[in-house]
Amino acid sequence: MVKHETTWLVVADGRRARIFSARAGDTGLTELHDLIGDDRMTRDIGTDKPGRGQERAQSVRHGIEPHIDWHRQAKQQFAKQVSELINEAGLKGGFDHLVVVAPAEALGDIRKGLSRHATERLKGEIEKDLTHFAPHELVNHLGEQLPKLKAPPRKHAPAG
Repeated sequence: MVKHETTWLVVADGRRARIFSARAGDTGLTELHDLIGDDRMTRDIGTDKPGRGQERAQSVRHGIEPHIDWHRQAKQQFAKQVSELINEAGLKGGFDHLVVVAPAEALGDIRKGLSRHATERLKGEIEKDLTHFAPHELVNHLGEQLPKLKAPPRKHAPAG
């Protein structure tokens, strides 16, 4: 019996990651995971209000801007969670090939977290945000990166 190799397609941005499985001969993509991260703004994630400061020479008080971009940090943490899920599945033999589709920043964050084992199976990286596309639309956008999939069976209208 011939083993059909499995390709994992990870379609992500800084807030959402959808993971699909594709095998040659299958009809389309199978969605395995739909992960949603924290998308609050920095002002909503950090402390309630920035600290207050006062200049020595004047009695003017002003807010102190935080040195941490909490929104960016939340995106990096989310990418780390996605990478860990990919790494774990790779070690368990969940996929033979990996394709990651994400905007540049998210793609870099995910890539940073991938293990050597997962990186060796990385077949393609595409800098695009396709998280809002339906599975059949993804196949149209990424056809060359995915195994040859069968066309889904057509539904025939009842005769008569």
